[in-house]
Amino acid sequence: MLGDKDAAATIAVKDVNVAKKFYEGTLGLKPATTGAQEPGVLVYKSGNSMVLVYRSQYAGTNKATAATWSVGDNIEGVVQALKAKGVVFEHYDFPGAKREGDVHLTGKTKAAWFKDPDGNILSLISQ
Repeated sequence: MLGDKDAAATIAVKDVNVAKKFYEGTLGLKPATTGAQEPGVLVYKSGNSMVLVYRSQYAGTNKATAATWSVGDNIEGVVQALKAKGVVFEHYDFPGAKREGDVHLTGKTKAAWFKDPDGNILSLISQ
């Protein structure tokens, strides 16, 4: 039923203006040109996906990853570019994983996690 339909990451934020600076300025997302814009809602195009950012009193309460970007083999370069823009990366202890700088390695997969200004957990993956 939904297997051939597009899905979007949906991320709650406290202040849409602060989120706009982060998602557009820091992450480089571009506002989507399709669909009606609603007050308190930002819609971004990211590759072939959409990222919906909306104002909510529950912003930052999710303790799991809210959105993941597949960045391919240059994950270290993307991490460095985001660090240059002030992004601070999270470090986690996962069974069977090792870390090289801010990048976690599990087998052939590389991943890195960071938070938006509201504490939403976002990630990069090498796949």
